[in-house]
Amino acid sequence: MILLPFSWRIARTIVKPTDHSLSRRDFVATSALGAVALWRGTSLPKGSAWRMADPLMYVGTYTDNGRQDGIFLVRMNIATGALEQVGAVDGGPNPSFLAIHPNGRMLYAVNETTETEGKPTGAVSAYSIDESGALTFFNEQASQGGAPCYVSTDRKGRVAFVANYVSGTLAVLPIANDFGLEAAPQVVQHVGSGPVKARQESAHAHCVVPHPNNRFVFSADLGADRVLVYRFDEQNNTLQHMNRSDAVMPSGSGPRHLVFHPTMPLVFCANELDSTVAVLRCDPDTGALSLARTASTLPAKWSGANYPADIHVTGDGRFVYVSNRGHNSIAVFSIAANTGALTQVQVMPTGGDWPRNFSLDPTGRWLLAANQRSGLITVFARNPANGVLTATSKNIDVPSPACIRFQAAT
Repeated sequence: MILLPFSWRIARTIVKPTDHSLSRRDFVATSALGAVALWRGTSLPKGSAWRMADPLMYVGTYTDNGRQDGIFLVRMNIATGALEQVGAVDGGPNPSFLAIHPNGRMLYAVNETTETEGKPTGAVSAYSIDESGALTFFNEQASQGGAPCYVSTDRKGRVAFVANYVSGTLAVLPIANDFGLEAAPQVVQHVGSGPVKARQESAHAHCVVPHPNNRFVFSADLGADRVLVYRFDEQNNTLQHMNRSDAVMPSGSGPRHLVFHPTMPLVFCANELDSTVAVLRCDPDTGALSLARTASTLPAKWSGANYPADIHVTGDGRFVYVSNRGHNSIAVFSIAANTGALTQVQVMPTGGDWPRNFSLDPTGRWLLAANQRSGLITVFARNPANGVLTATSKNIDVPSPACIRFQAAT
């Protein structure tokens, strides 16, 4: 690892959280890695024993404790699951959620704040990715709303979609020919509220994802108990709300994240406020959503406070995984081949505190959980036959990890 002068190194400290009450902007200070190298636009360190075929992953974090290293690069040994930190870059304030352009040449990071350059908005930053995987800051645009918490691109990589939690808005940011971000020509305001007064006093857009056919865009709104459907106009880079196609979710459920089944016309939704995962049927021709069923993400008879966060489906479409914050676990479900019905297979402790987001590696052999409050990424071996997770000793310390993205294959 390339080391900067000692004045730039970060001494190892651990600050234990004293308040575990739920807050959307729950930026609890956690451990910082000793002697972390900050680099911008440089090649990754040479001389590593790791194979070039081993994938890189980018880790977005919260930086409210004053850290300058916000986005970490970690290499994974695909054979053993072992992790090695190989670099870090100044990602600006709270680069908490990441997306990679479909061509693998640019990374986009939300800056989850409510003020940027004196204006009441967060931001989205773009970083070019060189052949070694290193990042170089490219440009930044306002997210046109408070606390952006999710960024994605359309399937063709022409626009970036941003969900702003505090303001309950979506922003559409065109992607230029050089893959940098342009200013948002459209901002969409969500409306609505729910029965959980502390969390649903108004709309809170929490994710925004394009349909696989790129004709529609879906957004889960935690405050409005709704999954909103938009028609995406590729020619004009605009969204048109299709109100009658929305999924009206159970009252007080708090829909947070969405993921598509790879072959069936289904969308799975992690509901933060009632600890469930919902199965939604989707008409691929109209984008219309309908709620089919829900399942608990918790073990039977467990009744503590819990808030699901992230959700992923395996490439073969046989299993869905959901992270539980509070119970601190990953819930594993099998998916019925014909109906999409869910059966709970396992609820696996993550070995850390507050597993925010997680990721399956490109081979599907490993699952990595970002435990935000304990500053730990834990690695699990995954049985592809039954979906079951097994803990390993391949964990790595990363301060306040919030999002894991593997480098796209190019």
